Amino acid sequence: MTSVGFAGLGTMGASMAANLVRAGFDVRVWNRTPGRAGELVALGATEAADPAAVAEAADVVVTCVSDTPHVEEVLFGPRGIAEGTRPGAVVVDCSTISPSATRAFAARLAAAGVALVDAPVTGGSEGARKGTLSILVGGDPADVERVRPVLAAMGTTITHFGPVGSGQVAKAVNQVVIATGYLAVAEGLVLAMKAGLDPEQVVGALSGGVAASWILANRSGRMIANDYPLGFKVALHRKDLAIALALAREAGVALPGSSLVAALEDGLIANGHGDDDQSSIARVIRGLSGMED
Repeated sequence: MTSVGFAGLGTMGASMAANLVRAGFDVRVWNRTPGRAGELVALGATEAADPAAVAEAADVVVTCVSDTPHVEEVLFGPRGIAEGTRPGAVVVDCSTISPSATRAFAARLAAAGVALVDAPVTGGSEGARKGTLSILVGGDPADVERVRPVLAAMGTTITHFGPVGSGQVAKAVNQVVIATGYLAVAEGLVLAMKAGLDPEQVVGALSGGVAASWILANRSGRMIANDYPLGFKVALHRKDLAIALALAREAGVALPGSSLVAALEDGLIANGHGDDDQSSIARVIRGLSGMED
């Protein structure tokens, strides 16, 4: 039985850790905000006092936190994972962060004999609960194979793109694609409603054609109802777009659609909707189209 440490029990992480417990791993968990581990402990996990304690007995340590500074703190801060890991362990970072920072963190861990595999995920909170995430992986091939059973307990599509940092680049691409995807669905549904069509009937019809997508199938209902329970926060996607836009500038790539979505999300955040689901971009289109909130 592989011993797994898991740091970060947010919307995604708690479900991912639960699937590791159900798969039979010996799991020790920690979260920055207390009170998130109760259900996991009842399921069979052990709660640790800090990230170092999470790592002390672990063969594999998974991190799933919100941004680059938080990853650095959890890894290298006081009583961080780096303090507790033993040589030969592998850290799997499922956060979405800067590719260049990922490579720098890997170099710091390597100096202590610890490997890093970047493995950001996509598939939403539903995929995290069901264990059907798509996992985008960067790292040394031998390290990736060592942690593959852990990844397989959390997701069904595991793609190794190349060396450390490659997974984060692939995740940036994912966030670019879904940015305009959410906007397109929002625009289409608002147009349908303003033009007098039944939006649910429209969704049913489009789902059988070229316009079919995960967003149309899983988030159109929220846009129609103008109600956006949390799946993935606007503020987190905006953070991810900042990473993608910076990467695009480095590569000399124009991303006009993503730049527009970033500006619209800035407006949502400024108006207090940063913690709403990403599908709340429909709020902006509704407002611009004269529909009451």
